[in-house]
Amino acid sequence: MKKSIYAVIDMKAFYSFVECIDRNFDPYKTPLVVADVSRSSNTIILSVTPYLKNKGIPSRLRLKDLPKGENYIYATPRMERYLYLSAQAFSIILDFIAKEDIHIYSIDEGFINLSPYLKYYKMTPYELVKKIKDTIKDKTGLDTTIGIGDNMFLAKVALDNYAKSNKDCIYYLKKENIKNELWNISPLTKIWGIGERIAAKLNYFGIYSVKDLALASLDFLKLKFGIIGEELHNHANGIDNTNIQNKYIPNETSLTNGQVLFNDYTYDEAKLIIREECDDLSKRMRDKNKTCGVVSLYIGYSKTGGFAHSMSLLKNTDNNEILYNALLEIYEKYIIKNLTIRRVSICFSKLKDNTDVTQLDLFLDNDEEFKLTKLNKTIDKIQNTYGSNSILRATSLLKHSTIKERHNYIGGHQR
Repeated sequence: MKKSIYAVIDMKAFYSFVECIDRNFDPYKTPLVVADVSRSSNTIILSVTPYLKNKGIPSRLRLKDLPKGENYIYATPRMERYLYLSAQAFSIILDFIAKEDIHIYSIDEGFINLSPYLKYYKMTPYELVKKIKDTIKDKTGLDTTIGIGDNMFLAKVALDNYAKSNKDCIYYLKKENIKNELWNISPLTKIWGIGERIAAKLNYFGIYSVKDLALASLDFLKLKFGIIGEELHNHANGIDNTNIQNKYIPNETSLTNGQVLFNDYTYDEAKLIIREECDDLSKRMRDKNKTCGVVSLYIGYSKTGGFAHSMSLLKNTDNNEILYNALLEIYEKYIIKNLTIRRVSICFSKLKDNTDVTQLDLFLDNDEEFKLTKLNKTIDKIQNTYGSNSILRATSLLKHSTIKERHNYIGGHQR
């Protein structure tokens, strides 16, 4: 069996690096912070430059928690720009590696299978990733950190625990070195896939390091953690049989849309938000050629508490009006009218492919439903051609509407 060698490429301090590149700043000398300062002091910072990281400031914290005494430069997030630079970087990787041997893990990180290309390029794993790293730097200005390993897990451990502190930001973790380089890692949360909750449970059973985990009884771990226990044991022993070419294609069975409101909304005002979220999610569903069988609504009150309930529809549909009326029925049934609202989320589930075959209903005006379906498709076509804000309900002009502003955001941040 041929040896597999993988690498993980991470774009260093990605958002802040992009902002420095666009301003001709040196990220290693500039105290730049990526955050929307127009929001509250509780806003989470998305990225800080390597200069600030070297001063002990973490990548993720709230604006109010930034240490005093530094002359910070603030950059408002621009997700469209970040997506463009990310696509550029991954297109460079594609110049070296075929797409079936690449797994994009996030906007700034991806796995690659080096094994089939070493002989072709006549390079060592280090030489090949160094070539990719230098090409990304030359063409985009972005710096990268790269972990190499004899499987995907070891490559990720190399990235997270060794490469970032290495002079050239590249590190190779081999299976034969796991006792010296993997087993001594502690706390367990430094290991990919082990969060605070799992680590606390492992600590409860006297497991504090990767070595403890590797030497623990497999039967005991399976008993206490189920299938995850076996995976933890395998990883601690440097075992990961994942094949990057076996792509996971999720069977999408639900769509969601939600927001945290900037102000407290009353009982009547929140209806507008439900309507707008329903319109947006219905369009997304039609774009995917799906219909919905179950609608769900979550309401979070301003002070504390809330509710989440679902309703099954008589038949699957993509009709805005039917879906909104179902959501409104849930809302009216469970809402406490004298409490103000701060969170609204909706979900469409039990999705099915839209076959364009409509089942007639004795209890509905089918002609009216056909007209609404045709109208919705016409509106979709206009929005897809001229932009999401090109045609909206008149209620979008009301002061409590958020739809126009949200359409200018990607992932909750400005484009």
